[in-house]
Amino acid sequence: MPNQLEALQQHSVIVADTGDIDAIARWRPQDATTNPSLILKAAQDARYRPIVDEAIAAAAGASADDRAAEIIDHLFVGFGRRILELVPGRVSTEVDARLSFDIEATERKARRLIELYEAAGVPRERVLIKIASTWEGIRAAERLEHDGIHCNLTLLFSFAQAIACADAGVTLISPFVGRIYDWYRKARGVEDIGREDDPGVASVTRIYHYYKRFGYDTQVMGASFRKTTQIVDLAGCDLLTISPDLLAKLAATPGEVPRRLDVAAAEASSVERVELDEELFRWMHNEDAMATDKLADGIRVFHADSVKLAQMIATLPG
Repeated sequence: MPNQLEALQQHSVIVADTGDIDAIARWRPQDATTNPSLILKAAQDARYRPIVDEAIAAAAGASADDRAAEIIDHLFVGFGRRILELVPGRVSTEVDARLSFDIEATERKARRLIELYEAAGVPRERVLIKIASTWEGIRAAERLEHDGIHCNLTLLFSFAQAIACADAGVTLISPFVGRIYDWYRKARGVEDIGREDDPGVASVTRIYHYYKRFGYDTQVMGASFRKTTQIVDLAGCDLLTISPDLLAKLAATPGEVPRRLDVAAAEASSVERVELDEELFRWMHNEDAMATDKLADGIRVFHADSVKLAQMIATLPG
């Protein structure tokens, strides 16, 4: 009998959600995702100090005002390059959360990251630029996709965000299952929500059905899981990005995993198409209190960890 991780791989592409290179080497996923919080944690690990030192050296010519930002860009790409030595697919590298409401600045930062990857010999096809799913972020991603820079739209909580991303032709979205679950658990004042009523799982299922029903090429990658039941209940989702601790739990649990999300069933569903413009996007997203709260909170958290990373770098010689 296979374990749950092996069984899950029959239905979905498994992605490692970590900046821990040793963990990626252990699990050998198809792809890997990173974010500022994960890179901050990894950069503080003595095992990866050579990557930090390399980033500092690469930014030696930057002005004092630009030094921290240059080091962080090189650091993100440094971790991404090491990860790509271990996975056959792609790595996701995130744009600074402070740029989430600036189309031009987001686009510039994305192009800079791709420039650094390509200078290091990594083709852009192996990189996904992670951008927050604000209206501005989605517009920047649309421009980038036109130039073959593939994007992973993150911090996605509302159906409006998902529709706008698909309409923009982005490569991939990352709806955050666990953070949706967290919000509703707190709002309901309960310790847990049963798997049959999990709002995060329901959100991803709805998005998957909509995408497949109307033939969008944008892929759905469930993200931010809190427990293995959320993962197995999304078996069949295009991709699932999973933290090392949950990968270990799945690998340690024997059993089959039935497919839960199915293209044929989605295509046969009765979901109606939504014609979305900016005004409707903002209204629909605003009407979703959970999504409004969690998008804002996610941007703040990623920004805070970027600041901590810059502060850590400022204490280092170079």
